[in-house]
Amino acid sequence: MPRPPSVSADLRLLDPLWHEPVSREILPTGLTLILKPDRAAALASVQVWVKTGSLHEGERLGAGLSHYLEHMLFKGTERRAGREISATVQAHGGYINAYTTFDHTVYYIDLPSEHAGVALDVLADAVLHSTLPADETTKEKEVILREIAMTHDDPDGRLWEALFATAFREHPFRHPIIGHRDVFAAVSREALVAYYRARYVPENLVVVIVGDVDPAAMRAEVERQFGRTPRRGLAPVLVPAEPLQLAPREDRRREDVEITRGILAWPIPGLTHPDSAILGLVAMALGHGDSSVLWREIREKSRLVHSIDASSWNPGSTGLFCVAFTCDAPKRAAAEAAIMAALARCAARGFTPAQVRKAVRQLVVGEINTRKTMSGQASRLGVAEVVIGDLGYSRSYFERLRGVGPADLRRVLRAHLVPERRTAVSLEPAGPAAAAPSAVRVAAGAGLPDFSETRLANGARLLVQTDRRLPNLHLRLCFQAGPLYEEAGRRGATALLATLLTKDTRRRTADQVAQRIEEVGGSFYPVSGNNSVAVAAEVLPPDAGRALEAIAEAVLEPAFAAATFAIERDAQLAGLRQDADDVVTFARKRVRRDFFGSHPLALDAHGDEAGVQALAPSDLAALHRRLCVAGNVVLAVAGDIPRDLLPKLKAFLGRLPRAEAPAQASWKQPLPARAGDLVEKQPREQAVVLQAFPGPRVLAEDFYDGEVADELFSGMASRLFERVREEKGLAYFVRSSRISGLDAGMFCFLAGTQPGKEGEVLAEIDAEIARVQSDGVEAAELLRCQTRLKAARRQGLQTNGARASQAGIDALLGRPANDGKAYDARIDAVSQASLAEFARRYFRPALRTQLVVRP
Repeated sequence: MPRPPSVSADLRLLDPLWHEPVSREILPTGLTLILKPDRAAALASVQVWVKTGSLHEGERLGAGLSHYLEHMLFKGTERRAGREISATVQAHGGYINAYTTFDHTVYYIDLPSEHAGVALDVLADAVLHSTLPADETTKEKEVILREIAMTHDDPDGRLWEALFATAFREHPFRHPIIGHRDVFAAVSREALVAYYRARYVPENLVVVIVGDVDPAAMRAEVERQFGRTPRRGLAPVLVPAEPLQLAPREDRRREDVEITRGILAWPIPGLTHPDSAILGLVAMALGHGDSSVLWREIREKSRLVHSIDASSWNPGSTGLFCVAFTCDAPKRAAAEAAIMAALARCAARGFTPAQVRKAVRQLVVGEINTRKTMSGQASRLGVAEVVIGDLGYSRSYFERLRGVGPADLRRVLRAHLVPERRTAVSLEPAGPAAAAPSAVRVAAGAGLPDFSETRLANGARLLVQTDRRLPNLHLRLCFQAGPLYEEAGRRGATALLATLLTKDTRRRTADQVAQRIEEVGGSFYPVSGNNSVAVAAEVLPPDAGRALEAIAEAVLEPAFAAATFAIERDAQLAGLRQDADDVVTFARKRVRRDFFGSHPLALDAHGDEAGVQALAPSDLAALHRRLCVAGNVVLAVAGDIPRDLLPKLKAFLGRLPRAEAPAQASWKQPLPARAGDLVEKQPREQAVVLQAFPGPRVLAEDFYDGEVADELFSGMASRLFERVREEKGLAYFVRSSRISGLDAGMFCFLAGTQPGKEGEVLAEIDAEIARVQSDGVEAAELLRCQTRLKAARRQGLQTNGARASQAGIDALLGRPANDGKAYDARIDAVSQASLAEFARRYFRPALRTQLVVRP
């Protein structure tokens, strides 16, 4: 068996990345400009990084001022009304958004590169010249209070807030980025304006531009847009150091949840510490992937948890090393004890050279993956400049790994993950522990060839697209599956099948499968949907043979081992229970069930607890024999394809059983199954409202009208968002969504609002539907939606995995592999009249299932 590449060979794969042209310049105003040209596609990401976050709020720590400002900067400037900002971006095919962290705030626009100047104009205007209108500050405060309530309704959010509040006693990390509800509620507009004027100054800004742009022209445009604001001076902010933790800490919370979530954490030094890179390796070896130490020992062997992972987070001068897990309530203490025992064994015996090589490879692959998109590249540069303070940090980080061996990992684990500095938090079911369960043109992208399509004699299809921009290769084997191919009473079978295909084979155990792909930094995972499932492998090109081997053995030689089946079935059941803990997910699943009734699409690909519980390994084996046949299989391959791989791919596909795709279940039930107005009461802080209507099938002629309608009702530029959130402050989120099956579909409106405001939100949704039905969509509004959809399509297909997925699904549905090339034309063919007809056809009160979930 060939040996995996050495650490040095892996690190050499990154050498071309360190030599890519990146310029950094401090302009006369103090603003930092970072430029990286990339001609791979006609796209650009324009980002403004503000070196301020929740750590920098001084005497108002815990007020969430940075996050509040992030919300307010798009509400209006000296030149633009708030709605004009999002409308301008959408009209040029762009996507605008922002986010706040502990130490920085980022505003970004991803769009076709020919409009990068528009992005700079909009971002400079918003970041430097926002007016923070008084009426908007009041309305947005209500929106953020809803967002805080959403966080409190999210068990994972509550768990991580509990961890940071427990692990940090002096450092501002102890406060949530969004702020404490009562502290935030007391913030005045004057305080917000003062914070804005103090922190949003040129010398505190970093502009990052990556894409198909001319650097000289972009520099001139940045000077023109940002150069009118002079230096103002920037007062330093003292961030107190966290005292050394001397004893273990705990926070055990019992709440109305279905499944236990837990985290064990240890304080670790910041990024500049010599041990920082090695701590990243320790996290990889302990808890990244199905062959990691904790996954094998705690999940697979001991069966104490449903999921477990490890992470090393240290963005500044301090951080946390975390082991997070989910489990059944009675197993929490045993799981924590087993984790501590596993860490003690690793500290005593260390790690093997193979584990170190695998961890380094995983970090190398992760570094490559961050650079797949323009936005990802820009974010990587922003982090290097703002968080770390050195554009060359990534290179030096990996150089520090060149000589690292097992002894280094053992030393670092023993030095930092010590029992007396452990913090343990958990969120567990209340009461007794539950029993364990048995015209702006968007140009076509540059450069990439079409997928070539080969149909083998047995009916299997092979799709191939070569892209040598990055040393990355993606293989995805797709087959038609999903609820329409499952037996009633056994829903969730195809999702569980996809998972089991990535586990045991007749040649290897699940642990050996994971180890073989992960030791070279690869990934091998299942994908489940309403109409298809897939198994996908992604590797570096030298490891193409391992990727093909993993897929071939999964499809041709699955074992469906009883022990692994039991583990994965329990994990799928735990995931279903976990969904019930999130009020939005609960509401979406409930309205779906009411709308579809006994139709298979009433449940998503993961089924329901009763159906999954009823499954046996023999059910999956029978489903595999029925679905994994040549006429039902498409293998899509994209990336840096080795020249000797194609014959091997064809040889593998030629071994599939010759048979046609199985017929899906026919279903004639009228929809909706349950029309009318429904109310569900849940112990939550917020309310969720939903309206579900019939929608187009995935192959329906009016599917693209549905695409445009979904964009029309969603996003910051939508009239619905503008009215419900911006003008009235009724909801934190309001949007539409769709389920498109092979024989039926659903179009749904949903919003999160304050209890008592449900009727007002529903009335606004009804009014917006009526506007569209009565030909109220304006030409400019339609054009913005079309432009945005086409640009989003371009942005969404930047990675090899995304393109392979799209081509594979198109081929499965009977469309050409390159059918996506017609997407723009189909979107452009949607008219104001066809949108009105679409709304009149589907959005009729008699066909509506309305659900209100309230406290």
